[in-house]
Amino acid sequence: MMHVKRDFEVKLSKNEVVAPVMPIQENRLPLSNLDLLLPPVDVGVFFCYKKPENFTFESMVVVLKKALTQTLVSYHAFAGELVKNAYGEPELLCNNRGVDFVEAMADIELKDLDLYNPDATVEGKLVPKRKQGLLAIQATQLKRGGMVVACTFSHQVADAYSANMFLISWAEMALSKPLSQIPSFRRSILFPRDPTSYDVSVGNMYVPISALPQPEADDQRSDADDDDDDDDDDEIAISRIYYIKSDRINDLQLLANTENDSSCSRRKRTKLEAFSAFLWKMIAIGEFTRTDKFCRLGIVVDGRTRLINGDENQAKLIEPYFGNVLSIPFGEKKIKELKERPLSWIANEIHEFLDAAVTKEHFLGLIDWVEVHRPEPGRAKIYCARASEDEPAVVVSSGQHFPVKKMNFGWGEPCFGSYHFPWRGKSGYVMPMPSPKGNGDWIVYMHLLKGQLELIENNAANVFSPLTSEYLCLN
Repeated sequence: MMHVKRDFEVKLSKNEVVAPVMPIQENRLPLSNLDLLLPPVDVGVFFCYKKPENFTFESMVVVLKKALTQTLVSYHAFAGELVKNAYGEPELLCNNRGVDFVEAMADIELKDLDLYNPDATVEGKLVPKRKQGLLAIQATQLKRGGMVVACTFSHQVADAYSANMFLISWAEMALSKPLSQIPSFRRSILFPRDPTSYDVSVGNMYVPISALPQPEADDQRSDADDDDDDDDDDEIAISRIYYIKSDRINDLQLLANTENDSSCSRRKRTKLEAFSAFLWKMIAIGEFTRTDKFCRLGIVVDGRTRLINGDENQAKLIEPYFGNVLSIPFGEKKIKELKERPLSWIANEIHEFLDAAVTKEHFLGLIDWVEVHRPEPGRAKIYCARASEDEPAVVVSSGQHFPVKKMNFGWGEPCFGSYHFPWRGKSGYVMPMPSPKGNGDWIVYMHLLKGQLELIENNAANVFSPLTSEYLCLN
């Protein structure tokens, strides 16, 4: 592995608020029922660029800011703030406040960034902290002309699909292209039914926060938890970024589709199902003394295609919708069983619990479930695992539509991009994304317990390779 540098310094040189070039009339926009399921967490994303030939850092920042002022006209929600309504629920105040835009300088070259260890090089340095607004952006100049462009947004306002829409529009605006998709904020698309109705399976996936163990009802780690974690390094959650070669992914899919039970549905298991099965098994293998306990795995499902369900008119409404349209079904199996069973059996179990959430009725029922419990918020059960339960849990979110190849602002495509989500929940979080090489490889962001990551690296080094500058051809 090439020499990497972690103790570099980042100096902030400028901080301003970038507002829409055409302000809209101030108004309030309610969050949808599906937005209300999200805890108050932030999501980061960053893109790395090599030194361009015809741009200075200052000229690139000018392009970014000008395009941003224009893009925020369509994405006015990102230029507002979160406030409380009369019932104590969060809602959007579209007041043209704008977006915090930070310019910075880092005394490190792009090739020396330790992207494998984003906790040391990205967190608190290259990805900004969101403060008053809903979106924060940082442009960081690197030594020898490289640059990192990073954003942090409120998950209560946007899911990855919505953030991707914004990012693509921002790049298109910089190139003076017409926007390929105009966002819609039409909340009526996700209104509850009258009368409301939902299947019992929804209640098995979600829970009102009053039913959660106290005092951690907001799903956030307390300071006391952090102090306890110091006693056991293996129980500290850390972030890592890996790459997986396309042939390894294909091998996992082949294993996941191997016949082992004639009674199982034999529809081909997807690459994501195969990867998730392998990850589930790896985490279980690391549990040596708690084999009688359960291990949970959840997969984030985007409801847009499910709500469309072949209806072209509905597609025109939901495809450009800006907001959260997510559900997180999960399964739980005994650790002993996950250790002993073959990958194909585990992949079948994943396919089975996903089946309950990939229908139009599931998402309509989830919207109704939230309505029945309002104004009390609900949370996905997979996110509510308690450390005292001593049972591991992980959520996999597919980032296969991550637009790394589309983030060209005029000086070329990024040489790397990734989500950055070191959230403080009890469950692990894993997101596979396409490699910027466009060759079928995956980039995988993982936020798991240190002991779990060490075990995965030791037992699955032929699958998970630490991200290096050599792989990204930065030397």
